[in-house]
Amino acid sequence: MIPIYNHPATVAAVVAGIRRYGLPVILIDDGGNAECARVLAHIAASDDDVSLITRQRNGGKGSAVMTGARAALARGYSHMLQIDADGQHDTAAIPAALAQVEHTPRAFVMGVPVFNQSMPRSRRYGRWLTHALVWLDVWTLAIRDAMCGFRIYPLIELVALANRQRLGQRMDFDIEVAVRLVWDDVPVAHVDVGVHYPADGISHFDLWADNVLITRMHARLLGGMLIRAPLLLVQRLRGLFKP
Repeated sequence: MIPIYNHPATVAAVVAGIRRYGLPVILIDDGGNAECARVLAHIAASDDDVSLITRQRNGGKGSAVMTGARAALARGYSHMLQIDADGQHDTAAIPAALAQVEHTPRAFVMGVPVFNQSMPRSRRYGRWLTHALVWLDVWTLAIRDAMCGFRIYPLIELVALANRQRLGQRMDFDIEVAVRLVWDDVPVAHVDVGVHYPADGISHFDLWADNVLITRMHARLLGGMLIRAPLLLVQRLRGLFKP
């Protein structure tokens, strides 16, 4: 499942990288422009295993992901690979990610970015701050990177969470859903994924608006952690004594 908002130049290569491994693809056009809509329509028309869902208005990454998740679950799928449309993530990590699902079917498989020299230094510092806050929220280092846009969700657990808890609709989604799945005691697995930041890449991250959303999200999660502290303690102690 690829959530897309105006990435017409890169999405075809991402789809091709996924189809190389025989996986069907659901494209979620999150209210993009006419140029991107034409590209997505062409991709879907060229391959029977690629389907397109168009959202009339842009709702943000979280909204697009949940549109895709509910569609995938309704079609009978048990898991959904989420990958961003900007081409940053190396699709060669897909077989290793699928192997993690086969080994632990209920696991939430999270990509662990392997960055090259193209990563802006400012993003590296921001990621480490988020790592620290997430580890505080879950009382464990099990989430190695909550911001990576390459991951496999167990759909029943993901949709059940979204049905009872309003999740972030935009760039705050990836972080919040990771924390809340761990709170739900969903096991976490990891897979390394190469990440490249192209010099002419397009980012829809709004420096001010999205940082405000993420700050508010971290405040909510901190409050949720304090409420759940006794349960988190039990979960961590139980994990220590598992055979």
